Amino acid sequence: MIEAGLRDAAKHLLDLCRAHRLTIATAESCTGGLVVAALTEIAGSSDVVECGFVTYSNQAKETMLGVPAATLKRYGAVSAETATAMAAGALHHSQADIAVAITGIAGPGGGSKEKPVGLVHFAAESRDGRRVERRRLFGKIGRRRVRERSVAEALALLDELAR
Repeated sequence: MIEAGLRDAAKHLLDLCRAHRLTIATAESCTGGLVVAALTEIAGSSDVVECGFVTYSNQAKETMLGVPAATLKRYGAVSAETATAMAAGALHHSQADIAVAITGIAGPGGGSKEKPVGLVHFAAESRDGRRVERRRLFGKIGRRRVRERSVAEALALLDELAR
């Protein structure tokens, strides 16, 4: 199900987390659980992967992760502010040591001039207060490719925090 490059990145991240005794939570919107799916594709991942939140709607972001309604209203679901709140919420609502959040517009529709198709915001956070944020504009490369590239970026952010 998960292509070889993503599987290799997931395996590397799991090994790194084991070495540092870290556990992971994900908070996913446009990827719909693909990050946690890539991780759990690897046998034995249960010692690292704690949970994955798939919060596609704004309501789910609010109720499951505690993203403030004011943040969603002011900045929108696809924003750095929302991604940061999602990552913080994943940590708050789990026992994981590190968390990553992804929110974006995979397409083919739903974009605007300010927030075009292919725009994805990422945030990763650790319990010790380290945070990494990214904004990627993948462009109109197709829904599947936006989501695959988003999974790769999310795994890379977690890798950065796990070091």
